[in-house]
Amino acid sequence: MDPNAEKIVEPLRQSVKEQGDLVRKLKDENAPEIDVHKAVNELKARKKRLEDKILDLAPKSETIDRVKLEDLLKRRFFYDQSFAIYGGVTGLYDFGPMGCAIKSNFLHEWRKHFVLEEQMLEVDCVMLTPEPVLKASGHVDRFADYMVKDTVNGECFRADHLIKAHLEKISSDKKASQQLKDECETITTQLDGMTLAEMTAILRKFNMKSPVTNNELTDPIPFNLMFQTSIGPAGNIKGFLRPETAQGIFVNFKRLLEFNQGRLPFAAAQIGNSFRNEISPRSGLIRVREFTMAEIEHFVDANDKSHPKFTDVADVEVALYSACNQMDGKSPEKRRIGDAIKDRTIANETLAYFMARIYLFLTKMGADPNKFRFRQHLGNEMAHYACDCWDAEMKTSYGWVECVGCADRSAYDLTQHTKATGVRLVAEKRLKEPKNVHVTECQPERSLIGKTFKNDAKKLVAHLATLDETQVAQLEADLALNGATTLTVDEQQFKVTREMIVVKRYEKTVHVEEFVPAVIEPSFGIGRCIYAIFEHNFRIREGDEQRTYLAMPPIIAPYKCSVLPLSANDDFRSFTRQLSVALTQLGVSHRVDDGAGSIGRRYARTDEIAIPFGITVDFDSLKQPHSATLRERDSMLQIRAPIDELPTIVKDLAEGECVAVPLPC
Repeated sequence: MDPNAEKIVEPLRQSVKEQGDLVRKLKDENAPEIDVHKAVNELKARKKRLEDKILDLAPKSETIDRVKLEDLLKRRFFYDQSFAIYGGVTGLYDFGPMGCAIKSNFLHEWRKHFVLEEQMLEVDCVMLTPEPVLKASGHVDRFADYMVKDTVNGECFRADHLIKAHLEKISSDKKASQQLKDECETITTQLDGMTLAEMTAILRKFNMKSPVTNNELTDPIPFNLMFQTSIGPAGNIKGFLRPETAQGIFVNFKRLLEFNQGRLPFAAAQIGNSFRNEISPRSGLIRVREFTMAEIEHFVDANDKSHPKFTDVADVEVALYSACNQMDGKSPEKRRIGDAIKDRTIANETLAYFMARIYLFLTKMGADPNKFRFRQHLGNEMAHYACDCWDAEMKTSYGWVECVGCADRSAYDLTQHTKATGVRLVAEKRLKEPKNVHVTECQPERSLIGKTFKNDAKKLVAHLATLDETQVAQLEADLALNGATTLTVDEQQFKVTREMIVVKRYEKTVHVEEFVPAVIEPSFGIGRCIYAIFEHNFRIREGDEQRTYLAMPPIIAPYKCSVLPLSANDDFRSFTRQLSVALTQLGVSHRVDDGAGSIGRRYARTDEIAIPFGITVDFDSLKQPHSATLRERDSMLQIRAPIDELPTIVKDLAEGECVAVPLPC
């Protein structure tokens, strides 16, 4: 940032630091939770003002013309709104031929970079998920946003988005006082952390109405973001379309561990679609209702999160926006991954290893390193079970967008599914020396329980198997005192008598120790990654504002090469066909453009769809020895080479190989 801009933001940095120091002080003094919550919300408000100002002061060279980019993407059918001829459905998009090819190339390279390189176990699990699975994971109870409805026509709005839009409209009014503008700005930046009661109070204070009809609005209500459905013709099995792919991996952990011969650490990966019934989808591919995810669950001993290949990435430099820097009002810092581990900025080697690998992958795919950072979650942002969490964010015209989450999820998921099913999702490690342990077991009298509870007996038996030593002792005491006790399992009550249960205590020698593995999870939003890469590679030809193109790396480009006969001359056809056949045999995706228009116009057409190389067959190609020109998209430089050598040259260039080529024409 230049010195003049830095002077403007310095007071905002100081304001953030003061609030960050207050938050630290309150936590150190064990202040009431409500006071900490308010202080953190104010910290986030000040941090948002700082980041917005920094974005406003960014040089024009760092911004793109989003209207021109979106015109290009729509006109060349990279993607478009689904069911457009019926008026379209908000938050749903179809990928066209170019978008589909880019997405396919992205996922192909993702598999090579992660699944093959790390020898991961890839799975493909169903999208329909029974309710108990997502109840155990917490999605049924906590996966929600606040929503308001038009009281007349029932139209729904996401509460925080509606409040923000309304307050921005108030602030833009020339008659609004500075005090009112400041109040609106403060509320807007605190929306993320607001409770239901706080949002309701703001809606009523400002007398907000439907932005479409001006009708009255209901109070905000929680709206679960999962698409609900029923499984089977009777509709007895309640289910959801999965909101993430991860749960399919967790419920198959036992099978995956067996396949891996019981060894840890190991990683499982899955690519597939997920669904979130967003109240107000927006920003194109950034916030949609159906999207592709690529997720990795790396299972590791919670007491040993080192990584055998960490030294391979220790020298990788990335921009880290740590929680401390955020609270101090500082900018992200470019740091070596190895140094971030030494001073504990990043919690452990495995998490840091994947962060470095994410950075290397996305920059290889075309992300601009200068518009890339890892932002650490503040304490109040992290899920209650997470140990550390960093988001790979890319700067776009929409601001900084989270494209990949990289979290240490601890042992939460496997523990929850064990509690829900009674199936022990654990691993074993051999002890250096055998040891004697005291065992307390709760053994059910299955025949009596079966006669008493019939179809529900299995649920009770599974619950008894999950009780730890303390819970078994409490159950035994209750039965001894009262002769019977009531157990609640999934909101269903079971009256258990002392005849139904036998408690056994004994000592045994063990050679292995069971433990619940922790999980490190990199989670990619594919649509967001691709959109950010579109923005980072959007270009306008110098001297010609109308010629826009995508300077994407060959590795992700939809076609690697175009074949362009200079004109419709029949003598060019045999050479065009020869080149096309040779490129196909080498596995090089290409497009023959023998349509109307000058060669310059056709170059512009292929540049628009990110084709990095173009072979032109011209009148010199008819002469012996037969040759053609090869043009590079970004520099527009051309070389001439023998026709039978050009397919191999293009293949090597597209794969990033160093190639000895003739001097430019």
